[in-house]
Amino acid sequence: MCRNIKTLHNFKPAATEEEIRASALQFVRKLSGFTRPSKVNEPAFIRAVDRVTEVARELLDSLVTTALPRDRELEAAKARARAADRFPGIGQENGAVIHRHHPSNTLPV
Repeated sequence: MCRNIKTLHNFKPAATEEEIRASALQFVRKLSGFTRPSKVNEPAFIRAVDRVTEVARELLDSLVTTALPRDRELEAAKARARAADRFPGIGQENGAVIHRHHPSNTLPV
């Protein structure tokens, strides 16, 4: 449920509003226990996502570091390598990525 919550600080290029909102959405989903809220809870859910997005943007804008910005592509490659080490039988087969929770499902590359 929380796969979209990723480190967003100190990357070049900086985190986009879409990335921040995706993380906020996953955070609210985790807290509420809802993937999709009911109609009656939808306004509160959306309001929470909006507020978490705003606070996350404020946080990212106010953080200070002396470290050099990290490269997104390099970090993504490292994550893929770690995943390949952790799940050696899972990966690309015949040009498709196999979803680890549903081995029969193939997802387009």
